[in-house]
Amino acid sequence: MIPRGERAVLALLMANVVLQVIDGIATFAGLRAGFAEGNPLLGWAFDQMGAGPALFLFKLEAIAALAVVWRLRTSPLAIPALAFSAALYTAFSALPWAAALANVQYM
Repeated sequence: MIPRGERAVLALLMANVVLQVIDGIATFAGLRAGFAEGNPLLGWAFDQMGAGPALFLFKLEAIAALAVVWRLRTSPLAIPALAFSAALYTAFSALPWAAALANVQYM
């Protein structure tokens, strides 16, 4: 059985992975709908290699960083770091993309 504290870290880790996937899908959908990427580094990567490959690499890197936090799950900072990350991605990615894409008229 997984210890209680480790279950909390795992739940937050999975929430962060899901948020990364949602962000990648929403970003791709937003680009196809004509929206611009707000992150200049990601915008540069789009210009260099295209939206799909750049998004895949950036999301893979983010998930790899989450795997590092999983390895450090016994640290007292693991839960606050994952909770903070999930809150930031919800506030600055998931909610803005949801609002923007809600107003798009699809044919």
